Amino acid sequence: MENKDKIGAMRWIYISPHYDDGILSCGGLIYDQTRRGIPVEIWTVCAGYPPKDRPLSALAQRIHGEWKTKSGRGTIILRRKEDRAAAVVVGATVRHFSVPDCIYRRSADGMPLYPEGVFDPPHAEEAKLPESIAAMLQRGLRKTDVVVAPLSVGHHVDHVLTRLGVERTGRSLLYYADTPYVLNHPGELKPKSRKMTSSLLPVSKAGLRAWLNGISAYQTQIEMLFGVDAKMRDEIQEYWNREKGIHLWQKG
Repeated sequence: MENKDKIGAMRWIYISPHYDDGILSCGGLIYDQTRRGIPVEIWTVCAGYPPKDRPLSALAQRIHGEWKTKSGRGTIILRRKEDRAAAVVVGATVRHFSVPDCIYRRSADGMPLYPEGVFDPPHAEEAKLPESIAAMLQRGLRKTDVVVAPLSVGHHVDHVLTRLGVERTGRSLLYYADTPYVLNHPGELKPKSRKMTSSLLPVSKAGLRAWLNGISAYQTQIEMLFGVDAKMRDEIQEYWNREKGIHLWQKG
């Protein structure tokens, strides 16, 4: 990690597979950084609209049911609104890229790429998607940016592809543990961070409050991820209680 004075002149870019992942995983740290005057942006990769000419797959319809949303476009509009509201809570700005969520993506012949679930390995037809993600990110990145990527704990296909895409940029990276997956599958953290060193970054009590309130802004996601808001707050509070901060990992 660079010293604090040097970091203060840099922009921190948190790469988020979905609208909520950056704040779910790092919201308290982001709040503390922005309060110290560090510019922070959260870039969401899988933020695109579903194809207009295709009906929602059975999986997408089921997940929309869990989110209590209806149309594909209406869902994305709502989720973008939630993301902007959450970013205001932690003091960050957001950027949304054009890759649709895996529940909307289809093969060349129009079939859903992920008809059964979101934890399957990347489909063969998406072998070039990491390179496309890398190219999108590179167009907006500056040499001095600190880039923070997901470790892809939990093996969600969009997290896996996002990590591969960020790594294709060839930049030196920091990594965060994907929350809530790291809470549910802590045994995956070690293999996902193999040959990396971790640093504990403290998160203040004010940062914790902003973290909790930022997550609460994602109302469509709370029930699916935690059941109820109170349970989310208990789990994130317990996570913070362990070390009063979060770890970031670095290769080498």
